[in-house]
Amino acid sequence: MKRKIEEYLLQWKNTDNSKRKPLLVYGARQVGKTYTLEKFGTENFSNMVYVNLETNLSLAEFFNADIDPHKIIRYLEAALDQPIIPGKTLIFLDEIQACERALTSLKYFCEQAPEYHIVAAGSLLGVAINREHSSFPVGKVNSQTMYPMDFEEYLWARGKTALTREIKDAYVTMEALPEPLHRQAIDLYKEYLVVGGMPGVVNVFLESGSFRNVPTSQNEIMNNYIADMAKYASNSESVKIRACYNSIPTQLAKDNKKFQYKIVQRGGSAALFGPAIEWLNFAGVVLKCQRINRAVEPVEVYVEPSAFKLYMGDVGLLTAKTGIALQTVLGKGDNVFMGAIAENYIAGQLASQGKKLYYWESKSIAEVDFVWQEGRDIVGIEVKSGEHTRSRSLSVFSEAYSPAYNIRFSLRNFGQTGNLKSVPLYAVFCL
Repeated sequence: MKRKIEEYLLQWKNTDNSKRKPLLVYGARQVGKTYTLEKFGTENFSNMVYVNLETNLSLAEFFNADIDPHKIIRYLEAALDQPIIPGKTLIFLDEIQACERALTSLKYFCEQAPEYHIVAAGSLLGVAINREHSSFPVGKVNSQTMYPMDFEEYLWARGKTALTREIKDAYVTMEALPEPLHRQAIDLYKEYLVVGGMPGVVNVFLESGSFRNVPTSQNEIMNNYIADMAKYASNSESVKIRACYNSIPTQLAKDNKKFQYKIVQRGGSAALFGPAIEWLNFAGVVLKCQRINRAVEPVEVYVEPSAFKLYMGDVGLLTAKTGIALQTVLGKGDNVFMGAIAENYIAGQLASQGKKLYYWESKSIAEVDFVWQEGRDIVGIEVKSGEHTRSRSLSVFSEAYSPAYNIRFSLRNFGQTGNLKSVPLYAVFCL
């Protein structure tokens, strides 16, 4: 499966030794970090030295003794019986969050052995770094975050590369896509809402051509998340983390999707559940969308820390967790929760593009689902799950802030009226 990060990995590989740093790849479990980095190593290096620091305890223990990079190189060569040659060997340290000293060692690889290509990945790196600030090699690593496959990557996996080009061309011109292509893209979008972007789940679907085993694969991933909660948090913390995670579908089902602690537990508060939410956020399991009280540049300074929405990191996992009927997602019937699913989908696509998630609300009178700062310009984004797009929120938003333009995502074809762009939900990867 082709991933967009592959282009970045090649650029990193070919960077001059004096400028290249060890590479850290973040991301939730099962987003494809290990597969992608192993594929990159196999295709672009003479050999690859792979170490899983969560399962190979003897190798992990060595890092606790000495983190001199040249001693580490000699030890890995002997332990794994493989040569490590500068420029020809990729050193891959997987699940690096399980070994704090291995994370610290990246600083010394940067300073004392820059000729070696070394990558590290971790499912809970955010959690580990947040807890052990002193161990993080600040300024000594390059870093990238991996997300589930976005919709364009999903289309590539489905063999629809030509369709992605047609969609991109239509986005540039804002001219309607031919109806047969538009309908095909909508069907694939709805398919993606069920399957999601977890590569293992996508592979199960592609191999069988059936949705039958998709929920089983998705439930395995969610069970792994729960296992991580128990493994990397205390008993009391893990209970709170799980409660917050399980409340997300209910939170999104509300008209006002602002996260409410009382839905997690009667009498719940930020003091009680705030750390649990941050754990989920650092682990990459959820996406946090902050409310802003003003939609002007720079957006970040108008964030209200106590007001936010939580989305699941993968829309397919949300669909599976809710148990919504397959026919409802794939069919034409209206269902009130489809709006929440469409919002979660857009949140995931924006996050995968590196965009921070914000939304705007005006005294409970109007709400714009997402606000995006593009350079100095502000863009309002509204999400509709069907073809019905009537709403006054964008008008209120435009009157207040005069954005460069607004986008309304729906099942309608491309079009533009004034500064309002009508963009099909399947074309969000074009932003």
